Amino acid sequence: MKVLVAAASKHGATHEIAAAIGRGLRERGLDVDVSDVDDLRDLGGVDACVLGSAVYVGQWLASARHFAEAHADTLSSIPTWLFSSGPLGDPLKPDEEHAVNVAEIVALTSAREHRLFAGALDKGKLGFGERAVVMAVRATDGDYRNWDAIAAWAGEIAAVLSDPTTSGDE
Repeated sequence: MKVLVAAASKHGATHEIAAAIGRGLRERGLDVDVSDVDDLRDLGGVDACVLGSAVYVGQWLASARHFAEAHADTLSSIPTWLFSSGPLGDPLKPDEEHAVNVAEIVALTSAREHRLFAGALDKGKLGFGERAVVMAVRATDGDYRNWDAIAAWAGEIAAVLSDPTTSGDE
């Protein structure tokens, strides 16, 4: 089984989540490629996909949205999972209910599930406009990603893909 883990990331934190998911899948015996969505042209030979994006102002990055739209037919015909990375702080801001709207992408790709993971913030990597947004929501620097939750989700996906009774259409 060939699994693609692809993500769009503005400053690298979401790529690190994708890499962790890829490691978790590999550790469970799956053949995995981890890529940036901008580096992919087609999904030939892929049996399953985990697609993710950083979230800014409640939306996936344009490159991830375009990738999902361009490959919707293929993604909807294979087991597909989606993840988003973005909320920051303690408690997380924005909260899970308001962090991202992916209903259209879930429908477009027939995704089995969408997971929201907290992100990381290093204000030193931000441009002027991004710093203004961060100040407006009073987000603080830090890595809020829950690596145990990310690893557990990779395990859940691997279990589904490794079980012939669940890896096909449900």
